[in-house]
Amino acid sequence: MKSPYIRPGYKPNYQKEVIATYRLESPLPLAEAATHIAAESSIGTWTKLKTLKDKTLARLGPKIFYLDNKKKLVKIAYPLPLFELGNITQILSALAGNVFSMKVVTNLRLIDIQLPKKYLDSFSGPAFGIEGVRKYLKIYNRPIIGSIIKPKVGLSAKEQAELAYDIWKNGVDLVKDDENLTDMEFNKFEDRVREVMKFKKQVEKETGEKKVYVFNVTGPADMMLRRAKLVKKHGGKVVMIDLVVAGLDNIQFLRQQNLGLILHGHRAGHSMFTKNPRHGLNMFLLAKLARLVGIDQLHTGTVVGKMEGTAKEVTAINQEMEEDWFGVNKEMSDWSEIKPVLPIASGGLHPGLVEKLVKILGTDLVINFGGGLHGHPDGSIAGARACRQAVDAVMKKIAARKYAETHPELKRALEYWK
Repeated sequence: MKSPYIRPGYKPNYQKEVIATYRLESPLPLAEAATHIAAESSIGTWTKLKTLKDKTLARLGPKIFYLDNKKKLVKIAYPLPLFELGNITQILSALAGNVFSMKVVTNLRLIDIQLPKKYLDSFSGPAFGIEGVRKYLKIYNRPIIGSIIKPKVGLSAKEQAELAYDIWKNGVDLVKDDENLTDMEFNKFEDRVREVMKFKKQVEKETGEKKVYVFNVTGPADMMLRRAKLVKKHGGKVVMIDLVVAGLDNIQFLRQQNLGLILHGHRAGHSMFTKNPRHGLNMFLLAKLARLVGIDQLHTGTVVGKMEGTAKEVTAINQEMEEDWFGVNKEMSDWSEIKPVLPIASGGLHPGLVEKLVKILGTDLVINFGGGLHGHPDGSIAGARACRQAVDAVMKKIAARKYAETHPELKRALEYWK
């Protein structure tokens, strides 16, 4: 099969082309299957077209410049005019759309998309990023200590607020709704905002520390905007969006409202398309796109908790959240203005895992405790203290078990979660 798209030895122009990397399994030879992918994701289709002029092919035709039959890797350079600037849904419709449904595909994994500066500049990126979040909280040199309210649903608005107060008072910086708590009949969103913000103001006066509550505004775009504006009206600073189910376009929409709110991205549901390493797209790329559309802090993995994700995978994601995207390739010499994203480790964490977690992922991190705080044998207050003590021990370079000798809450936690 002679392909108009196969261009071995072609050197991509990183300022004028979008580079997509796929892992492709097919009953066809790799080059032939890659040709189908390149055509379907751009200007072609399954058959020859009288309407596709040579001039159009020369100007807009993608170029398959890398094929690795052993690793089944394919790299395709797409001319930038194929993509609408500032439209995250359009680029995904092309590069992660029909290509996954083609019969010539047994498995297809979209591994990465490298984007020119002109494309990146059409997005706002995070409003706050790592520096902005730390500046707001006035926490500069340690991990931010977070907690999800547990049970994840079932408490009333007042119970939620009182529990938030208890754990804020005892060392937690950030308290959040869980991913499936929005506006429930037993815990109305507006009631929760009013009650929580009342306790937040009180605990800040008592502790002299800045605190934040992360309200889950997930829903249709108009609903998310109403809820976000309500949070702002009552003095809140952070809202959470379940970015997979809400869609990256809705993250972009909320970011473009410039409400002065920190956007907290929860990744619930990502494993529908990231878990199979041979098909779908990976968490690395999802995180990269979330940064592009404006997430300030993002759940990226825990390594040591209950969620999947190796140290290598999560570290790579976290590094990508902080790196200048143009620094990876020598051809990419321009600086991206897009701010770095603060990673969040969440899922199955308890005080006994903090030392190992920080050793792997560093201190630019939100460490979120749910069951590992509220499940403390002496209750949530003791759990909050134990979590703060575990972080303090790491920052003082004292082994957790040594530090626990003079900190009973931490000692109980280490004995309970062996």
